[in-house]
Amino acid sequence: MALYNAFKAPLPVVIVAGTVTAGLVGLGVGYLTLRLRGVFFAIATLALSVVLYTFVVNWDYVGGARGAYIILPREGPFGLSRYIHLLYIAMVLMAAFALVIARAIETSTLGRGLAAIRDDELAAECSGVPTLRLKIFSTMVSCALMGMAGTTLPYFISYIEPSSAFSLSYAVNSIAMPLIGGMMSWMGPLIGAVLLGSVQQLVQVTVSSAWNLLIVGVLLVLFVTLAPNGIMGWVYAWRRRKER
Repeated sequence: MALYNAFKAPLPVVIVAGTVTAGLVGLGVGYLTLRLRGVFFAIATLALSVVLYTFVVNWDYVGGARGAYIILPREGPFGLSRYIHLLYIAMVLMAAFALVIARAIETSTLGRGLAAIRDDELAAECSGVPTLRLKIFSTMVSCALMGMAGTTLPYFISYIEPSSAFSLSYAVNSIAMPLIGGMMSWMGPLIGAVLLGSVQQLVQVTVSSAWNLLIVGVLLVLFVTLAPNGIMGWVYAWRRRKER
């Protein structure tokens, strides 16, 4: 956002800059916190989020506590009638790129190492899997992809400020989507995102957006207790029963 307001940087440059910056932040956060486990890891990540929020609030270059506006041009490039059409195209391309990255990692040696950590971190470490390096790598990639996705938000809503950017709903949704869809495959977070996003939008239009966090909480409780492996866990279990 600062790049656009200061230098009128085109959208692709802003997306690349946001992705790289978020990835570097994720690398630093992972290096500082992933050596911790349990409640200490939770406390450390919470403390870093508060530090980052305070830093952004007091950084006038990016708008500080008052936030910042973006005034978009009326017409988009490449013959598009409206600039928002470019944002829609960018969002679709970024979603497709994230899925390609997730699929590539899952089918690679890195993905097998991460699956071993997911199943039993201690056993994976005893088997020679570089658990710390893989967790730092996954944190960096995850932060880069989330940073990439967030670059179009200020353009889409035209105004952003720290309280909304650091909203609890973003953190809760990012946890709920893979838990609902299932973390056994790259398709799980996709299914969870489509399902949860559709339900939230439906409730926001018909009832009120204030119900969104309640819905996420109820779905999390239901899936954690009744389907800990998510929707993809159901699918894999059904396939195994069918093969027998």
